[in-house]
Amino acid sequence: MKKSFTIHDLPLSERPRERLLQFGVEVLSVQELLALLLGRGVKEESVMVTAQKLLSEFGGLDGIAGASIEELSQVRGIGLANSSQIKAAFELGRRLENYPAFVNMPIIKAPEDVVKLIKARLKGKKRERFLIVLLNTRNQVIGVERISLGSLNTSIVHPREVFKEAISASAASIILAHNHPSGNPQPSEDDIKLTERLVEVGRVMGIDVLDHLIICDREYLSMKNKGMF
Repeated sequence: MKKSFTIHDLPLSERPRERLLQFGVEVLSVQELLALLLGRGVKEESVMVTAQKLLSEFGGLDGIAGASIEELSQVRGIGLANSSQIKAAFELGRRLENYPAFVNMPIIKAPEDVVKLIKARLKGKKRERFLIVLLNTRNQVIGVERISLGSLNTSIVHPREVFKEAISASAASIILAHNHPSGNPQPSEDDIKLTERLVEVGRVMGIDVLDHLIICDREYLSMKNKGMF
């Protein structure tokens, strides 16, 4: 009798729980977060495949959130227990949004607004961290995601990872940001090339890249304001 696949059947470096513990929950994709909720897949199918099938079946997180327990249960590998867990997770998120701190989402009107929002995440860090600020059609912040940790280049920050988060959140536009531990906010050649690449991908996908901020402990630079793209 063939057993069902669990997260423990994945290579250690690919297990969502281990990645969460090592890098933080922010780096996990939506697929990985769902896999953690599900816990195990089905015969001859890993839990990561089951999570991706769930996203594909309902067209992303919005579709999953709006689906009934009965509809979720129709997906192979998603029984009543898993469906209940998924619905409970979305309900917790919905209730959190109604807490006072989340009712009034900040509106981004200028680069300074972004700096105030995320500087605490970058101040004093010894390694470069690449974040994206997700915005709705009214330029309200709907999320901040960390995409990478380490020296910035096109191999570490891939458009796939950036826009996967934007699509999952139904973002209308994004703002890129990363820190320079050196204290010098001037963009490197890699910074410029990466920005140009992400702007172009954003145009194709219909998600505007509004700016790329380089933030240091004492100053910052807006690549958009400097006319760099």
